[in-house]
Amino acid sequence: MIKPLESRVVESMSVQVYENRDQMGAAAAAAVGAELRQLLQDSGRRVRMVFAAAPSQNELYEGLVMEQGIDWSRVCAFHMDEYIGLPETAPQRFGRYLTERLFSRVQPGRVELIDGLGDVEQECQRYGEMLCVEPIDIVCLGIGENGHIAFNDPPVADFEDPLLVKAVKLDDACRRQQVNDGCFARLDDVPAEALTLTVPALMAGSKLFGIVPGASKRSALAAALHDPVSTACPATILRTHPGITMFTDREAFGL
Repeated sequence: MIKPLESRVVESMSVQVYENRDQMGAAAAAAVGAELRQLLQDSGRRVRMVFAAAPSQNELYEGLVMEQGIDWSRVCAFHMDEYIGLPETAPQRFGRYLTERLFSRVQPGRVELIDGLGDVEQECQRYGEMLCVEPIDIVCLGIGENGHIAFNDPPVADFEDPLLVKAVKLDDACRRQQVNDGCFARLDDVPAEALTLTVPALMAGSKLFGIVPGASKRSALAAALHDPVSTACPATILRTHPGITMFTDREAFGL
């Protein structure tokens, strides 16, 4: 078992800091795997999970693939955002990322992907209806360089959003991160709009696991942990969730 360099509690959030990304990812995967095995043992239904799609999650998903004793056939998997208008063949599609990194390898019993190519209003309604059929058990998420969770950037985040899924315009900081992450070559290549689960949809998960590595996330993580809870940094709302654990590394935390 990998021990964190530091553990602390910030309001309702448990924060665990690891030496590097590999240790962080392994520890997060062990925690998610343990929660998933317990839920599968205790419940007579499928476990419903929401997954983020970003390079920050790579180590988590590699670890989850290696976790033993999980009946993935009883897992219903959702993802939390998708670009609008990006072709099916585009390697940057979040559904494709999750399929390649995780879903094709562990074979969940049901995978529900957001369609960013159809009618936007209908897709928001369709996906939102699926999300609320039964409770969401686990959400695996990250924090953006601008403090967003999913694609709830500061200009569009709403802590009391009446919707579960909505179309949003991405702010410049969010789009630049996609270039910084190596997902797109130029800012002009990054789509300007996306579909996203809203803040209430994410916060409705029974257990939240945050995975936030790297020096590029240091400012956002510091704001999420210490700034007043507000949409100026949407991730600050995570501190109010009663079942969240944040996994990070030395670089992001600033040890």
